[in-house]
Amino acid sequence: MLGGAAVVGVGLAGLTACGSESATSDTAAPAGSAGGSPSSTPASSAQSSAGGSGGITVPVADVPVGGGKILAKDKVVVTQPTAGEFKAFSAVCTHQGCLVGQITGKAIVCPCHGSEFSITDGKVQNGPAETALPAKKVTKNGANLTVA
Repeated sequence: MLGGAAVVGVGLAGLTACGSESATSDTAAPAGSAGGSPSSTPASSAQSSAGGSGGITVPVADVPVGGGKILAKDKVVVTQPTAGEFKAFSAVCTHQGCLVGQITGKAIVCPCHGSEFSITDGKVQNGPAETALPAKKVTKNGANLTVA
């Protein structure tokens, strides 16, 4: 009986430690919020065509070469690593589910714990995240991109 109580006590201590960190990250920018700075998640025409059967539409002009655009409402990041090459990823950090908040240099950055992901392939460049951002399909249609 006493051995079981010790195991439960250790388990609760572990949960408390994780719970504290998670609570901090959730209040910083949970996946359901518009985390990050206002410049990283502007309300633009990119979000006006979201949802439905056509996917998310983003004007090509809104996605800078060597950078990208975070669509917080749709939880998507669209990047253009080199001129004419477009990529799209989930904007939900694989560490603890915060919404990524900015793109600096060639990295997609999560504001909660500083994880950085490549704009080229979504792979982790700097932890604590250990898993890449999941890729999404992006198609160029004239002056627009469609993310499915």
